[in-house]
Amino acid sequence: MMEYGENDRYTEAFGKYNLIVSEENASTTVEKIRSRKSEPTKDELAKLLGCIDYTSLKPTDSDETILEMTGKINRLFSSHPDIPAFAAICVYPCYAEIVSKSLEIEDIHTACVSGGFPSSQTATEVKIAETAMAIHDGADEIDIVMPVGRFLSGEYEYIADEMQELKDVCGDRILKVILETSFLGDLANVKKAAIMAMYSGADFIKTSTGKENSTATPEAFLVMCQAIKEYAAETGRKVGIKAAGGISTINDAFLYYRIVKEILGKEWLNRLLFRIGTSRLAGQLIAEICGEKDVI
Repeated sequence: MMEYGENDRYTEAFGKYNLIVSEENASTTVEKIRSRKSEPTKDELAKLLGCIDYTSLKPTDSDETILEMTGKINRLFSSHPDIPAFAAICVYPCYAEIVSKSLEIEDIHTACVSGGFPSSQTATEVKIAETAMAIHDGADEIDIVMPVGRFLSGEYEYIADEMQELKDVCGDRILKVILETSFLGDLANVKKAAIMAMYSGADFIKTSTGKENSTATPEAFLVMCQAIKEYAAETGRKVGIKAAGGISTINDAFLYYRIVKEILGKEWLNRLLFRIGTSRLAGQLIAEICGEKDVI
């Protein structure tokens, strides 16, 4: 059985960062950003639209509904070539082939949740097989969940090894690691989980699954941005960030946009480094940009 001692490789990694996080300071910083009243410009609305991972992860999904959704997206962006297309369509692995083969918009990636989503409560071998199958069927991006129970038990080596194995399966495809911040207990754990995921090969770190009352909070997102900034300064590698769970209005999304701009800078405000996981928001953005309602 694997031992998880204090002298593992992550003790050294954690030692490079200040893991004391003030909840009060995080809330104060978020409120300062929120209080700077500003309406998003058309350009900012377009950037938000181009950073959306349009998501369908429902029990009622079927081949027919996923094909219908993909067709709608094809028609939308074919008829509006002047607006940015979504960054990705995110579905369960069993629909990767349908999305990848029916997508006609070159800029949109096929993304799949994997690894026992949303709980991550399955064997590493199953996670590897599921991820490999999704990639075989056309997935360009994989979203996995860090096993929260193992993290809270201090099984850092286990988690790191598993994430690195999954990144090896992904190769040059994008791996997003979901931290499930609302279950981590405090913001210090959010920062520690973010650092671990980045050192294990994550290309993006993501707030939440949006399942089981798991939602993004601006404070957790802020701390994740701060961890990314420190990690980039330490290693020279830029990691992306994704907000998901409970983001249903343009104001919600624009707050996350402004947090990224404030902490990480404008260079992060593109689909390569910033994503929003939502479907409800897409129609609102298109209505604001194009003046057309109920197009998706």
